[in-house]
Amino acid sequence: MVWRIVVFLWSQALGLFLGWWYADAWGAAIGGALAGWCWFIGDLWRGARVLRWFRTGDLEAFPGPMRGLWGESIDRVRRLLRDLHLQIKERDRRLEDVFAALQVSPNGLVLLDAEGHIEWCNRTACNHFGFDIERDRMQLLGNLVRDPEFTVYYAQRDHTKDVLLQGRSSTPARPVRLSVQLYTYGEGRKLMLSRDITALEQTDAMRSDFVANVSHEIRTPLTVLSGFVETLQTLRLSDEERARYLSLMAQQATRMQSVVQGLLTLSRLEGSPLPSKSDWVPIQVLVQQCADEGQALSHLLTRNQPRHHTMVFPLPAPAQGMGEIAGAQTELQSALSNLVSNAVRYTPASGSIEVDWRWLDDGGAVFSVRDTGPGIDPKHLPRLTERFYRVDRSRSRETGGTGLGLAIVKHVLQRHDATLEIDSTPGRGSTFSAHFPASRVRKPGTSTVLAQTPVAA
Repeated sequence: MVWRIVVFLWSQALGLFLGWWYADAWGAAIGGALAGWCWFIGDLWRGARVLRWFRTGDLEAFPGPMRGLWGESIDRVRRLLRDLHLQIKERDRRLEDVFAALQVSPNGLVLLDAEGHIEWCNRTACNHFGFDIERDRMQLLGNLVRDPEFTVYYAQRDHTKDVLLQGRSSTPARPVRLSVQLYTYGEGRKLMLSRDITALEQTDAMRSDFVANVSHEIRTPLTVLSGFVETLQTLRLSDEERARYLSLMAQQATRMQSVVQGLLTLSRLEGSPLPSKSDWVPIQVLVQQCADEGQALSHLLTRNQPRHHTMVFPLPAPAQGMGEIAGAQTELQSALSNLVSNAVRYTPASGSIEVDWRWLDDGGAVFSVRDTGPGIDPKHLPRLTERFYRVDRSRSRETGGTGLGLAIVKHVLQRHDATLEIDSTPGRGSTFSAHFPASRVRKPGTSTVLAQTPVAA
């Protein structure tokens, strides 16, 4: 303000002096008036530049350095605009971070306006409902989600509970179940939250099946044992009849013991520490034990059959061995033996079982068991490793299976960073393969060539 007054007075003094110099008193009056108008026009021009800058709002278009009142005003406004832009950028960055976090949420999120138009949704919601955010932005939600249950739910005012819907990718073979709930916020806006509860429902179903199966597996032998005990207590039997009943009782007790042992094994696997990667088990020892147990089981199951299984196992090259696996020997032996015993149980006496160990290009290895049994329908494959799940319950009873073998195999392999793959065709047999990563296996000191020799059980 002081500078503004100084400039005005200086221009007046200069005008008066020049006017007096040229025309005495009248010249001084005219010179002072002209100086005042020049100062006013100059000040008006500076004000017009500032006003034009205000209208553009562009910091880069700043009119240049000015002094006085206009210069100070411009400097203050420029600082305010710069601070405001920085605040806006910071808020935009935080908002982008929030939306980025919502994008990776495992739950589907959809923002709706007061009329039910889609304003925004994350990728999970797009997968759940088949949305395309670019195509479906500002589309009515009711036009895209046409499930009758959801239509009734959306029309209700009470959204304290969720509604269960089928996912867009749901198929009879792989059903997808969604839990959807609406939340109201702001001025009539809504947030729709969707969760994939397929795994939860499957877990609940598996838990119910597990309890029912355990009850059945234990109750059946107990019922038989109770019946035989009552028979032995109340009837006079011959030595031959008594021996027969005691033999049947022993079979039921063995069956019940196998179920309990399998459950204890699973419980131990789930609660014990992961196996070490520094304890190395010779593969040759594991394969030889599988061969011994497989042949013994084959002799037991086919002792009254005219033909026997043909079993083929890999043999190491002389003095080189077959390599090693890092892990717990008892667990590995249980898993691999279960694969072999399953093949023996479900392969007819005239069929063949081929066990193979091969190295992969990435340094990993595969233990596979191929049989010529009846094969498995593809619809059963996803559930084969569930506890007590059986494709043919009557066949399992005949062969002595408990329905826990593949569940044990899956847990053991997971604990050793390995995976189980099942390839089966009805009428053409099955192949069960345990894939071990390179971190869990190591080859023998020199190259090994596996030679397969048939062993007749």
